[in-house]
Amino acid sequence: MQNWRKILLPFSPLYGLAIRVRNFLFDKGLMKSSSYNVPIIAIGNLTTGGTGKTPHIEYLIRLLRKNFKVATISRGYGRSTKGYIHAKGNCTTKEIGDEPMQYFTKFPDISVNVAEERKVAIESLIHSIHKPQVILMDDAYQHRAVTPGLNILLLEYEYIFKTDNLLPAGNLREPMSSKKRADVIIVSKSPSILVPIEKKRILEVIQPTEEQQVYFSYLKYGEFNKVFGQQSPMLMGASYYMEKRFTILMVTGIANPSGLIEYLRRHTDKLETLIFPDHHEFTSKDLDKITDTFNNIANQSKIIVTTEKDAMRLRDPELDPSIQKLPLFFLPIEVYIHQDEEKFNKMITNYVRQN
Repeated sequence: MQNWRKILLPFSPLYGLAIRVRNFLFDKGLMKSSSYNVPIIAIGNLTTGGTGKTPHIEYLIRLLRKNFKVATISRGYGRSTKGYIHAKGNCTTKEIGDEPMQYFTKFPDISVNVAEERKVAIESLIHSIHKPQVILMDDAYQHRAVTPGLNILLLEYEYIFKTDNLLPAGNLREPMSSKKRADVIIVSKSPSILVPIEKKRILEVIQPTEEQQVYFSYLKYGEFNKVFGQQSPMLMGASYYMEKRFTILMVTGIANPSGLIEYLRRHTDKLETLIFPDHHEFTSKDLDKITDTFNNIANQSKIIVTTEKDAMRLRDPELDPSIQKLPLFFLPIEVYIHQDEEKFNKMITNYVRQN
């Protein structure tokens, strides 16, 4: 634990008490939770971030968008606006946040929405002429004012075996016992090869109820994509840059960049990093720092790599356009379900059809 967080340890029990009282009031119906006559799938976690919610939402979008009208609702972390906004036209990350902007950019055929109060967004959607057939609520495990029809909890593989404290001293938003509210638990960021004995060990730690379904997912990185402009015939695959031993400057502002760092270090020993806070809104000063760091790398074979989420913020039209002259790429990621993918997909689609 970082030294400054140790100072906050006395406040974690107070935070935990407040969370337990709040959950008790919702459990007993003393605080109202609204249900709606539309399939609602919520994805969330028990920690402050880094479990892979965004690629899991994208997995569900890809699964459902061909047969159903899909809408997403996010809080829109990092946006400068307030209230309910339906993404349209030339919206920016400052208006809707980086994750919704990513959905809006990649999936133009779905409805992307942001609101601090998810109820406001849901009620606006279901009374609109384009009422969705399924709503995906992003980062909504703690948003108990809405009762989803299917509550999916992400538990990060590495985190399962760690001991942590509640906020503010630790990273837990709720005690681990709160996992009992989930209908489905997904162990995210698990190894791409997962043997049965390891699954069994994890299940013994999680101790799911008889009603809960547990799945294991892993992330797979795609090829390098240019942040600005169209794909060029000169753009090579990721393996090209690794084999040629390019120096890579990794620039990111996400909750947990360890996965990307590990991936890049497996392929190159020439990695430099610039790490910013989660949902960091890049400024001209940041761009100067990125440019100077890149220019000071002696190797002439060099590129800048960021995440897809960061790319949304780096495309801000208010930023200095000189960044477009840099060899700036992002690595997309996709979620895959271990072994039980067909079962998982069927469970999701059956829920939507039946509700």
